[in-house]
Order: sequence, then C-alpha cells, then structure tokens
Amino acid sequence: MAQQVSSAQFNELLKGDKPVVCDFFATWCGPCKMLAPVFTKLAEKHAAEAVFVKVDVDECMDIASRYGIMSIPYIAIFKDGEMSAKSVGFMPEGEFEQFLSDNL
Repeated sequence: MAQQVSSAQFNELLKGDKPVVCDFFATWCGPCKMLAPVFTKLAEKHAAEAVFVKVDVDECMDIASRYGIMSIPYIAIFKDGEMSAKSVGFMPEGEFEQFLSDNL
C-alpha cells in the first residue's frame, strides 16, 4: 500500500536500503487521480522490491522544488537517496509495469 508522506518522512525513507518509488501528485490534478489506482495496485504487487509513497506537491513544496517538479503526475524512483529514474504524466498500467521492471 502506498501511503502519503510528509517531507520529513520522505527524507527519512531516502536513507533506507530499499528503492523508493514516489508519486508526486496534487489533489486537484485530473491525471493524478487517474494514476492513483494504478499506482496503488502496482505498489501492492511490487511491495517486496521497493517502498511506494505519495507526496502532495502542494503540501511538500520543499521536496517538489528540490527535484524541480513542474508537471504532475511525476513518478520518480530513488536509489541510495538519489533519483535514478522518472516519468512525467499519466501511464497506463502496462507502461507503468514496464517502467518499474526497467528501473527497479
């Protein structure tokens, strides 16, 4: 299950051993709402491989600004505290699955 995290929780997760898959979103964003069930489904499927979290860019402007996030939904994979892959915009489930396979 992908949980929404605060800036402090996000920063703490980046220090962990597992890759972090983050969905940067906003509550008012239509494509973000479309991506949410896909993200949740794949988060459950790949829970053993990575930590899946959601960051609201309006609540965590410091994180959005740090990574230069201008468009959402913005999916980023972090390994060893660094962003290793990103995808901007809505992805259908199959494409998202391929993105995870290629980058986890």
